[in-house]
Amino acid sequence: MSKYKAVIGLEMHCEMQSNSKVFSSAENSYNDTPNANVRPLDMAFPGTLPTVNKECICKSLLMSLVLNCSQPEYMYFDRKNYYYPDLPKGYQITQMHAPVGVNGKITIDIDGREKEVLIHDIHLEEDSASLDHYRDISLIDYNRSGVPLLELVTEPCFYSAEEAVAFLEYMRRIYQYCGVSEADTKKGQIRCDVNVSIMDENASELGTKVEMKNINSFANVYDAINYEIKRQSELKDAGRYDEVEQETRRFDEESGTTIRMRSKVDAIDYKYFVEPNIPKYKITKEWLEEIKKDIPMLPRERKEKYIKEYNLSEYDANIIIKEKDYADYFEECVKIGINPKLAANYLIVQIIAYINKEGISIKDFYLKPEYLKQIIVEQDKGNISSKQAKEIFNKALDERKEPKNYISKDNAQISDKNLLEDIINTILDNNQTQIEAYHNGKTNLFDYFVGQVMKETKGKANPNMVKEILKEKLD
Repeated sequence: MSKYKAVIGLEMHCEMQSNSKVFSSAENSYNDTPNANVRPLDMAFPGTLPTVNKECICKSLLMSLVLNCSQPEYMYFDRKNYYYPDLPKGYQITQMHAPVGVNGKITIDIDGREKEVLIHDIHLEEDSASLDHYRDISLIDYNRSGVPLLELVTEPCFYSAEEAVAFLEYMRRIYQYCGVSEADTKKGQIRCDVNVSIMDENASELGTKVEMKNINSFANVYDAINYEIKRQSELKDAGRYDEVEQETRRFDEESGTTIRMRSKVDAIDYKYFVEPNIPKYKITKEWLEEIKKDIPMLPRERKEKYIKEYNLSEYDANIIIKEKDYADYFEECVKIGINPKLAANYLIVQIIAYINKEGISIKDFYLKPEYLKQIIVEQDKGNISSKQAKEIFNKALDERKEPKNYISKDNAQISDKNLLEDIINTILDNNQTQIEAYHNGKTNLFDYFVGQVMKETKGKANPNMVKEILKEKLD
């Protein structure tokens, strides 16, 4: 394995968010009911003509700018001609000759290092319908037909499955942060084609490229790449060079292997030509400048801000930026005056664990930032202990009531130094044997004294103050 170098290129397909489909007025939304989001155009009825969705154009140009691509002078589309049952027109409207962006690059973080990823192109096209296969028949669902699809094609610039998946995960975040897509793999909104070849460690020419089609999860991308590297390496080691051929394969989840679909010695001739029913139009500098204003703060920028401005660790910042909704929640907490470190701690330790356990989105989480603030402010002041704060947090969630309803004088933390000293003096007076043992080297008895104070105050004593006073008196 070590004498070969893997080279990987990716084609990432992402369904876009918009009110309607890219060329028809049908609703563009996820729907479990087959053929619910359909118009005559989606089924290629005679006499129907495409109408371009401007929102999709703007979002595709925004992604082109985010990826530092060059944009074409004119926007137009092409027909990609081929027959398949899920393509009722017999062609797909796509971009071949003037993609919305070419020759881009973007920097990602992988295990503490930076990597520059080269983008060949990004283009806007319509998705095909989907097929449901049964024992004797296959059924067509036109809900997906005409859904706006962004295809992002990288250069072969990845050298491991880890790098490839890190890029896909980062791009998923960017699509979400920019409001371009939900990018939900569970809804089939992201699919990947993966090209893998191996070459001798010191070789300058790429090896034979094998393409794996329509991989539907990042975990499967990871497993498919590693399997294909292993398969090709073993064939070369055995001297069976001719069996590593240019072909298309699919990944089988059950066996964790790739399976041959067809040979790909020659590129398919799709007979591209310009789509005649959609006039081309100019992409002006003024239009691009307007679109550029809509680019939000992206994940890497937010991470840098959290580390530099809020003094979060890189680990915590990485967890928060993993999902846009996490980052938005955190920033709303900071905006209303919650200590950033406390906000991050609650989000990472308690909130994310809770929403994962309940299988909900953070948008549906009952304790909005303003409710969380009611707990954190009292904890920060020392009025309630961290234990009490956790209890109030859980009770407010269980009973769907504001935390302030559970914060009162009765459960307030004791932070009066004079009162605590009186309590501690009484306890020490009654534990002379333990004090003597402590001074003779049994320093673990310190926790015993802390426990006695907490028992006497029914857990309400400020633990930090208790430790300070005890240390002062015992030492």
